[in-house]
Amino acid sequence: MALRNALMAALLEGEASGYDLAKGFDASVANFWMATPQQLYRELDRMEADGLISARVVEQEKRPNKRLFSLTDAGLAAVHAYTAELPARPSTIRDELLVKVQCVDAGDAAAVREAVAERTDWSRAKLARYERLRGRLLGGRSEEQHLAEADRVGPYLTLLRGIAFEQENVRWGEIALRVLDGRAAVRH
Repeated sequence: MALRNALMAALLEGEASGYDLAKGFDASVANFWMATPQQLYRELDRMEADGLISARVVEQEKRPNKRLFSLTDAGLAAVHAYTAELPARPSTIRDELLVKVQCVDAGDAAAVREAVAERTDWSRAKLARYERLRGRLLGGRSEEQHLAEADRVGPYLTLLRGIAFEQENVRWGEIALRVLDGRAAVRH
């Protein structure tokens, strides 16, 4: 999947500046796509050159002017064409931490344990952010009401996937820590 498609998905929410996209990327599509602000700005420039988005300049007092981006008709057509394509294949896990865990018996078990603990804490924090976002999306409605009444359900469905992913990361991290701690206790 190209960053371009993830940016178009974010712009479906409405007009946004590059800064807003970079900041909001973490709250809207980061549960399934990550990018640096530099990558976002470069891609926005390419998308504008390709006619997929348009930009307008908003003058600001005491701050630099900002450009607000929105999807063009060509951008909306590109979203439609993209969603009509079959995905290439399911994503695969490529995670350096799992390679370290694979090597734990011959490596520095304490360092690997610390890395697992850090990742588990990171997943808990991300899960908490996702749950706050979920509350904002629901806006006091039940999930069933939201899914029946919302203008767009895609953001909520992808958020559910992000929540499930981080819940599984926490579950696995807790198991791995119990096993590593148990093995360390036996060896001492």
